[in-house]
Amino acid sequence: MDKKSLISMFVSIAIGLIAWLLPTDAFGIQNLTVLEQRVIAIFLFAAAMWITEPVPIWSTSVLVIVLMLLTVSTSSLTFLAPEKGETLYNGFVYGEPINYKDIMAAFADPTIMLFMGGFVLAIAAAKYKMDAGLAKAMLKPFGTDSKYVLLGFIIVTALFSMFMSNTATAAMMLTILSPVLASLPADGKGRIGLALAIPIAANVGGIGSPIGTPPNAIAMGYLEKAGIEIPFGTWMALMVPIMLIILAFSWILLVKMFPFKQKNIVVEVPGNFEKSPKAYIVYITFIVTILLWIFGKDLFGINANVVALIPFGVFAITGVINKKDLQSIDWDVLWLVAGGFALGVGLDETGLGKDLVASIPLASWPTIIMMIGSGLLCITMSTFMSNSGTAALLVPILAAAGMGMKDQLAEYGGVPALLIGVAFAASMAMSLPISTPPNALAYAKGFIKQKDMAIVGILVGIFGMIIGYTALIMFGSLL
Repeated sequence: MDKKSLISMFVSIAIGLIAWLLPTDAFGIQNLTVLEQRVIAIFLFAAAMWITEPVPIWSTSVLVIVLMLLTVSTSSLTFLAPEKGETLYNGFVYGEPINYKDIMAAFADPTIMLFMGGFVLAIAAAKYKMDAGLAKAMLKPFGTDSKYVLLGFIIVTALFSMFMSNTATAAMMLTILSPVLASLPADGKGRIGLALAIPIAANVGGIGSPIGTPPNAIAMGYLEKAGIEIPFGTWMALMVPIMLIILAFSWILLVKMFPFKQKNIVVEVPGNFEKSPKAYIVYITFIVTILLWIFGKDLFGINANVVALIPFGVFAITGVINKKDLQSIDWDVLWLVAGGFALGVGLDETGLGKDLVASIPLASWPTIIMMIGSGLLCITMSTFMSNSGTAALLVPILAAAGMGMKDQLAEYGGVPALLIGVAFAASMAMSLPISTPPNALAYAKGFIKQKDMAIVGILVGIFGMIIGYTALIMFGSLL
């Protein structure tokens, strides 16, 4: 660990310890218990760690779960709890500890299973060349005209990002695009537009489905805990049109800012669909799973979380995936999301969420300011830190606040619009190479200047926020 990381870690620990040791009344929250104060301390420690990243963000999430088990659960360390039968700890109200099973269950949350199912589908699709075959088939209709080839890469990348990891999608599409970029005139701007198209489409495409990006899963998880279940198809019915509008704007912007010097481009995509029995199992299962995600709730009464385990079961029993393939699952993402859910359990079950909402005069705030302000805060934070980490920090607090002011939010799309808006805003942060892994991958190719990425990222982000929040406020109540 380098010096900068060590300093960041010590500062994060110091922030957590200060919050832990301060007098309870220093927080200005009425009826704050010892357990609630500990949750605040863990939350502030996690926030500092996620923002400065002295260690991988998933490591912080795992530590959050461990700290909560040791300090605020029914299985916490003996010396951190009052004597049996006592309600006070060092003279302060201790509060009701969280059942340790509820904290551990954060990793088995149904939304985690939804994401895991998406990862398994993506692994099988890559293993049996389904992704390359689809990319080849989907790019073919766009011909050789430069500006339509650009549109093809945008649409294909976005569609893959709806069901695959944004990072994996960007890596695959940049691999396909690399020979094309190398063949374009060095003094032309067109290759800058093509290189930028991949991260933009990967980021924007993630909003199209609940499994498109971790912030979506975090928002969905908290909505389900609040008793608001949004079917997979309903999410797509609202978010896919928003996605397509933003992609159309991005295409026009890239064509105007980075015109092609070369009128025609020939794209050669290596790889074809495999024709083995296991490959056909993957193709059929992929189609059936997506159809069940979209229509399963209405036709068969099964929700998206349950559907996500169907391909897992089919691929495991047929040998499509093996134990080595399971190592390819993005476990770090799952642990990150689980850490966010564990914090939510702490906010909810200690009563901290309700006490926070009661201590903040939300009723006196213009509701629209709260909604859009949370989105602006999210996009700002996500520009400089992990999108998933930002969502894990903001969504638990906003979920508690949203449930406390459901009536005020009703005319602005309700609680779904508030939480989905934050997940959406996280995906709109794409102005720097550090903002998202797809940005970093594209920047590393060497064809993009940071200034170009910043200008395009900011313009797409602003346009996206306007379109996204307009749609969520108008139609969020239908979710």
